[in-house]
Amino acid sequence: MLFILGLLFVSCFDDDTAVMPDTTPDPDPINYTSGSADFSNFVAVGNSLTAGYSDAALFIDGQTASFPNMLAGNFALAGGGSFTIPFMSDNLGGATLGGVPILGNRLILDFSSGDPLPVPVEGQGSTEISSILSGPFNNMGVPGAKSYHLLASGYGNVAGVSLGLANPYYARFASSPTASVLDDAASQSATFFSLWIGSNDVLGYALSGGTGVDQMGNTDPSTYGGSDISDPNVVAGSIDAILATLTAGGADGVIANIPDLTSIAYFTTVPHNPVPLDEATAALLNGGFAAYNGGLAQLQGLGLISAEELAQRTVTFSAGEGNALLILDEDLTDLTSFNPLLTNMRQATAEDLIVLPALSFIGTSVGGDPTLLNGVSVPFDDSWVLTPQEQELIGNAINAYNPVIEALAVQYDVAFVDINSWFSTFNVNGFPLADGSLVTTDFGTGGGFSLDGFHPSPRGYALIANLFLETINAKYGSNLPGVNPLDFTGLYVN
Repeated sequence: MLFILGLLFVSCFDDDTAVMPDTTPDPDPINYTSGSADFSNFVAVGNSLTAGYSDAALFIDGQTASFPNMLAGNFALAGGGSFTIPFMSDNLGGATLGGVPILGNRLILDFSSGDPLPVPVEGQGSTEISSILSGPFNNMGVPGAKSYHLLASGYGNVAGVSLGLANPYYARFASSPTASVLDDAASQSATFFSLWIGSNDVLGYALSGGTGVDQMGNTDPSTYGGSDISDPNVVAGSIDAILATLTAGGADGVIANIPDLTSIAYFTTVPHNPVPLDEATAALLNGGFAAYNGGLAQLQGLGLISAEELAQRTVTFSAGEGNALLILDEDLTDLTSFNPLLTNMRQATAEDLIVLPALSFIGTSVGGDPTLLNGVSVPFDDSWVLTPQEQELIGNAINAYNPVIEALAVQYDVAFVDINSWFSTFNVNGFPLADGSLVTTDFGTGGGFSLDGFHPSPRGYALIANLFLETINAKYGSNLPGVNPLDFTGLYVN
């Protein structure tokens, strides 16, 4: 863990300073064309990835560095018009409702402890949700929106925000309390659109450590919880309705699928075995778990659990580095009816994914008792871990969503961006830049992801913008140049 944090410390000083574009006049200026597309009125529809969310918040600089704003800058070279954004009021990212804070500030790196950790920037945000902006807005990205939310009337009703019935971000710029995101997008009669939606239909489950419910087979989204996995038919039906509406007037567009969420930095940064122990502490812990291990062995001897489950659940520590975290796993056999002390706990394996926020809690004291340590003598709750079974549910959902998204792109004859395939390659190989540097998905140091671990950095959004532009050029015969990722930071340092 200290090694990882040390890399973060280095990243704050090694991050590339934005390189200004070459202003030398081109002796042979390129005539950029839109091909068969019409970029004159571009509307972007989606969730936080479209809005420019970064570092766990929405703020002015992040919105300016959104990939749709980058697309709009390219579109302007070939007949594109203005691109309006429902900007937050500042660069803090937090927001209030009736003066009461309801959204947190963006993350920065804090060095006060000696090892840098992501913490919210100090200050009170000046964005008030009930101060309604006057639209329309070309960027219709709404952080937190799932596919079916875009069709929901009243999703931007300020009166419903405190009740959890409306979205605070959309409430700031909805045209009316009864409007839907799709209504407001369609009313602009776009000539070209982007649509990237569906990730939140499974991301909430992933971020919660799998505490939600897989709603496969339930096509009534009104019964879903915020951390549930949406039924694929709900996602398909929602995207179908959105595309039908946006293309009704003859607009062209581009749509993207969903990447493998379990490969993002939020789930791959914290190792399963980060606990260092001295010999005395290891012996003390093993003594404390002796009765627990003995109870398991007794049940195995009676044939009530298998030898494999006994090995899986036995807790052992050793002196040195590499001790695995102690976690709860609800998929284990419930043994509390035999012995109330035999809770569903085990030590993590390399197949388990520990969520990024756990970095701040590993080894901390529970209730001030120095013998009760999170993840060591006290098991981490299931919300801090994605077990293999939970990862399988996530994978099943994405594998069900993506073929439908691609099929709908064909049905409505719009450009299709295979983010999933691109990200798989990016995650393994990184992305080389013109200055010889390499953008990777590594947390803090890679330049591709922001400090929340699951939203791209501005430089990461630039790579995504270029992927969209390449796809648009190929589909519509345009020759847009793309953006220079080096013009965008890989990490905000203050």
